[in-house]
Amino acid sequence: MRWGWVDVDLGAIRHNVEHLRSVVAPSELWAVVKADGYGHGAVEVAHAALGGGAQGLCVALVQEGVELREAGIDAPVLVLSEQPVELADHIVRYRLMATVYTPAFIDALASAAGARGVEGLPVHLKVDTGMQRVGAQVDEVADVVAAIRRHGSTLLLVGVFTHLAMADEPADGFTDTQLARFDAVLESIELSPGVLEHVANSAGALAHPAARRSLVRAGIAVYGISPGSGVDPLCGNLRPALSFRARVSYIKRVAAGSRISYGLRHAFERETTVATVPIGYADGVPRRLFAVGGHVLIGGRPRPIVGAVTMDQLMVDVGDDAVNVGDEVVLIGDQDGPDGLQRIRAEDWAELLDTIGYEIVCGIGQRVPRRHARNIESDMLGGDNA
Repeated sequence: MRWGWVDVDLGAIRHNVEHLRSVVAPSELWAVVKADGYGHGAVEVAHAALGGGAQGLCVALVQEGVELREAGIDAPVLVLSEQPVELADHIVRYRLMATVYTPAFIDALASAAGARGVEGLPVHLKVDTGMQRVGAQVDEVADVVAAIRRHGSTLLLVGVFTHLAMADEPADGFTDTQLARFDAVLESIELSPGVLEHVANSAGALAHPAARRSLVRAGIAVYGISPGSGVDPLCGNLRPALSFRARVSYIKRVAAGSRISYGLRHAFERETTVATVPIGYADGVPRRLFAVGGHVLIGGRPRPIVGAVTMDQLMVDVGDDAVNVGDEVVLIGDQDGPDGLQRIRAEDWAELLDTIGYEIVCGIGQRVPRRHARNIESDMLGGDNA
């Protein structure tokens, strides 16, 4: 095992799904497991989320849906945006739900379904109500619905949805504007009974009851991370699932006035001990974390990162404390200390770096092994990673 790893608590994933289901009931909850489950491991998270009562899964790419199917997951899987037309056959072959909003992609799906003799291929229509990323414009929706229906029984419209741009800022009125636009679209088209409506992301599910509809698409909240400071008060029952840990690889004493790391940007005011940690920006620790007050936990105490984070290593000032090679280092997570339990959250990094918790956990590199709760013990003994 490398002296740097991520632990993922699948029990926390299940807990978060169960809690979110209780919040949004009677709406269904579909768990978003794109980007390798936000860096947590898509297949493992999917199993835990389904075990917690999620009724479906959402991904960004066809390849992500294929990974779930090849892992034996048979739940509904929605691909959240149109894909290259060359992948239409994979959508059909692997029984994925496609998102549509252009006639060209609709025709490609119908052709692929026809070639395989498939009828009733489920599709979800995405409407752009103000995010202005992807989706049918409000005045184009009728034409897109007509394009789906031209293919008769080959394609089946099973869902209509949109995406909220400002849900993590509950005081902003734009979410209400988007909901009004979405409702106007629904009134303008004749939908068959049972067609799913969905609007809410994690922030929408927590902060906007009117956005919950048939189902909610819960992403970051499934992982126990707040969607944004505006909804922090609604996240108290969520449990962070991910911790990022390493071990001290080297110890040295440095002189007062000496400087450290690339650019020699940090000078030591006094003689001190420096611990090297074999984790760097190639692993997802931003290079400038040292410059904005980033720290780690060693021995249950906060230890400031000193000097620029390098590609494979970073250095921390441990003062005159007794720290040894092999001691545990917590970059994100909890550690017991002389003053009680200490914690560094993904949200803490995000605040320092003027970003969001999503970027922090998604940025942890793939060369950092993930250890899931069911096999952490075997990993420590040298077993295979989950």
